Amino acid sequence: MEPHEVDTIIRHLAATLRKQDGINDDLRTCILEQREFNRQQGAINERLTAAIERLDITQARIETLLTRWARPEDNGRDA
Repeated sequence: MEPHEVDTIIRHLAATLRKQDGINDDLRTCILEQREFNRQQGAINERLTAAIERLDITQARIETLLTRWARPEDNGRDA
């Protein structure tokens, strides 16, 4: 192999390494952004879970009230 061929290969490898370093930097940035998004999404999920639990309780209370309201003996007439 001629010395100029070796130099060409080394230049290509160095250029490839620089490009890969840029890609790695971009990936590190993406990972950090994804971690922050995941943290925020976890907080949102917790709030939504709590809201759903409150809605379940509210629905159960409404169903209980509707059941009581719909009873024939409790329709407001004297027995």
